[in-house]
Amino acid sequence: MPTLQTEQSRLITISLVVLTAIALAAALAATRTVMVPFVLAIFISYLVLPLVDYLQLRLRFPRALAIIVALLAALGLLTLLGLLITESTRELLASVPIYRDRLAGAAEKILAIPERFGLTAPGGEPLLEGIRQLPLFSLVRSTAGTVVDLVTTGVLVAIFVMYLVIGRRPTEQLGGVYAEINSKIQRYLVTKFAISATTGLLVGTILWLFGLDLALMFGVMAFLLNFIPSIGSVIATLLPIPFAMLQFDSTWAIVGVVAIPGLVQMTIGNVIEPVVMGERLDLHPITVLLSLIFWGLLWGIVGMFLAVPITAVIRIVLGRIETTRPFAELLAGRLPAIAEEPAAPTERPPPQSAG
Repeated sequence: MPTLQTEQSRLITISLVVLTAIALAAALAATRTVMVPFVLAIFISYLVLPLVDYLQLRLRFPRALAIIVALLAALGLLTLLGLLITESTRELLASVPIYRDRLAGAAEKILAIPERFGLTAPGGEPLLEGIRQLPLFSLVRSTAGTVVDLVTTGVLVAIFVMYLVIGRRPTEQLGGVYAEINSKIQRYLVTKFAISATTGLLVGTILWLFGLDLALMFGVMAFLLNFIPSIGSVIATLLPIPFAMLQFDSTWAIVGVVAIPGLVQMTIGNVIEPVVMGERLDLHPITVLLSLIFWGLLWGIVGMFLAVPITAVIRIVLGRIETTRPFAELLAGRLPAIAEEPAAPTERPPPQSAG
């Protein structure tokens, strides 16, 4: 059995780790204005650096030209994403009065059903009046304000990315924990970006073929939400349901709007992504869910996007330190074995001499 001193040492280690985590969380929450763009820029640089290395090492571009081309490509992608988000928000704002009227019309049809049987629905007129006066515009405007804040943060992110890319040498050899972090996180982010872009394009195209309003917005949302594991694809599948119910009279059209994009996301997430992703980040599903909650509370929606790679980095670092290795095993879903002290050998009495 472990000695009392060993148990006390473990208890002190656990307490120090917990206190350190609380202090770091408070510091990260207090500095989120700067830390969120900085951490986002670190992960974006993982998408840019492979292009810099390819241009410089394979195509023999001068270093300065390779960096300029890669940064322009990253800036173009960020600009395209910002334009898509802005256009989706504008389209949503323009559609608010239309969907409010459709909601009121649907409520009138439902309230008219009891009248066919000579009954009167209680509270019908107040309900319709409440629907017509729903503060949808203020709600969507606040959402649009959040989106605009995310887009404007891109300027600071772009500055950080530029310095991170310029300060890194493509020929430097990384070793140890840095090499493991660089390899796993870069593979995860590059693959996740490509898969998310494919998912968003397919979902948006399918909804557009169905004739659903705001198909562009739902495609962009599918792309962004695919970065949130487990719950992101579910939210992206369920989002079009109320809009489809207000727009289409056909039940089959409503079912198709939900079922086909859902099937696409399920196939990509459960079949294609594991094959393409290869080596995983070694995080238990419960760890992923808890990390989404934690980083979401700490940094909002951006924290949920970054939760998985940040937690993976933490697990890798903890796994390289002997004292904190059990915590890394817990994040991976493996209960660490508790080493037991060898029992002290029992002394045997000396043999009695005969006679």
